[in-house]
Amino acid sequence: MVAASGLGKRVDTAAGPLDILTDIDLQIQGGEAVAIVGVSGSGKSTLLGLLAGLDLPSSGDVRLAGHHMNALDEDGRAQVRGLLVGFVFQSFQLLPGLTALENVMLPLELAAADRPRAQAMQLLERVGLAGRLTHYPKQLSGGEQQRVAIARAFSMQPAILFADEPTGNLDSSTGETVIDLLFELNREHHTTLVLVTHDEALAARCERHIRLEAGRIMAASNTP
Repeated sequence: MVAASGLGKRVDTAAGPLDILTDIDLQIQGGEAVAIVGVSGSGKSTLLGLLAGLDLPSSGDVRLAGHHMNALDEDGRAQVRGLLVGFVFQSFQLLPGLTALENVMLPLELAAADRPRAQAMQLLERVGLAGRLTHYPKQLSGGEQQRVAIARAFSMQPAILFADEPTGNLDSSTGETVIDLLFELNREHHTTLVLVTHDEALAARCERHIRLEAGRIMAASNTP
């Protein structure tokens, strides 16, 4: 479902070129739950963005369900993401001028889905927010905003869900609720999960860990 070969990312800095990722090779099977772990600055979020097609590598290749993302222009990559990918950000990335319901409806409306309002309402009920449909993000707690973001990410029933520190801005109790929700929806929709996390409880729920150090994969192991 997700594959990278010889993946590298180099950026120019005032001090000269900086390699953020080097020679990344990995494969993630359909339905698998994988945690990308490592210390801050090891390249985790950069790798997630490359795998999701949000950024282009300096070298190597990324394939999503057989689509060679490097060979596509931005419109082509956006089309593949629209068909296959959901993304959950640590900072939620909700549109402040839209209600919870409108935030979840938006991708459905852009895709000309049937009954987007009914689908969005069903998802928000599923994540426990049936009573918060007309609230704006600033009126919601961090945990509630993240649940809206998860409902939005699952609205198109993505084959692959990428999540960047989905519990990073939440307290431990709320984080547990969000973790349970992610894996419940994963089971229901048979979604491939690729998660960047420092949260040991979240990483422990994944079937496999990929550990980065200084932009390289140092270990890949199954969860005990």
